Amino acid sequence: MRIGIVCPYSFDVPGGVQNHVMDLAEALIGLGHEVSVLAPADEDSTLPSYVVPAGRSVPLPYNGSVARIAFGPVSTARVRRWITRGDFDVLHVHEPLALSLSMLAVLSARGPVVATFHTAMTRSRVLAAAQGALQIVLERITARIAVSALARKVQVEHLDGGAVEIPNGVAVAKFAGVEPLPGWPGECAPGAGGTLGFLGRFTEPRKGFPILRDAFVELARQRPGLRLLVAGPGDPDDLYDRFPTDVRDRVTFLGLVSEEEKARMLRSVHLYVAPNTGGESFGMILTEALAAGTTVVASDLDAFRRVLDGGRAGRLFPTGDALVLRDRLAELLDDPAQRAELTACGDQVVANFDWPVVARRVLEVYAAAIEATDGRVIDQEWVGSD
Repeated sequence: MRIGIVCPYSFDVPGGVQNHVMDLAEALIGLGHEVSVLAPADEDSTLPSYVVPAGRSVPLPYNGSVARIAFGPVSTARVRRWITRGDFDVLHVHEPLALSLSMLAVLSARGPVVATFHTAMTRSRVLAAAQGALQIVLERITARIAVSALARKVQVEHLDGGAVEIPNGVAVAKFAGVEPLPGWPGECAPGAGGTLGFLGRFTEPRKGFPILRDAFVELARQRPGLRLLVAGPGDPDDLYDRFPTDVRDRVTFLGLVSEEEKARMLRSVHLYVAPNTGGESFGMILTEALAAGTTVVASDLDAFRRVLDGGRAGRLFPTGDALVLRDRLAELLDDPAQRAELTACGDQVVANFDWPVVARRVLEVYAAAIEATDGRVIDQEWVGSD
């Protein structure tokens, strides 16, 4: 099968959707299919061979974050040229309702079009107000995929349509087979030691880093040797200045990390903490931590609860409550048997998210879309307007 995949967000900046697209492409290639990915990226960027760069991107606020997208006449021309040259059996776009290459691809193509919706936007009034304009895009889509129950709920309640729920995948072998970073995670004994981990934009409010910081400061003053390992974008001085001087030297900032370094970072902590306060439809980092064999402690968001099987595969705490988080962390650091039990459950849960398993489910949607349209993907100019 010849598959064209469109990523709306720039490959020059790391992100969950970008990782999803690359991992899906590689899983499909591994299953014997031909895949081409179109994404915003500079022409001189170092990219996998299956990625076609669509040029520079611009920042745009979206779903409580800032996405880097490409949109406009030049992008439209590149999308249409890519579709024409690709001769795809199916076109798979991600986040088609964002002003991006994905929306341009949907509007430019005819034939079997599959769309994946990643976000669970709660601003229903905005969706309702734009529904007329969005309907044009939605009518061009043959089949919809939602990465979570929350994302699917948006489809049903606000976009007048259903979607097949297929979760984000995770390359389990990549995370399970790596070595920890040198010198980590260190000792963890009752009442002393232990390493906590956080990955993400510590300045982004919805990531909830201040909640983890407050819990860590309280616990570090009670627990000699406790350390915090942080990875992600941001200024090191800005991070360290957020901590009192008496515990600052127990915080280590790695900065931006590669995918391999991320896997090693997750293997380098006793507990991975996800203190997010909202805006999450799935929780990709949770599945990656589980794949790395690391015990997860996460805020009680519905998306996180679903990934962690209601708390069977990881410990949950009330969203925004730093004191309860502190107590959960202390309990798990002092109880290696409980950590081992959660990790074993996590191994079972994450097997369902392994990319070969997820990719086969996506292929079933492709097959249904192809059967429903009975044709290949072509540029709309060659068939005229509706």
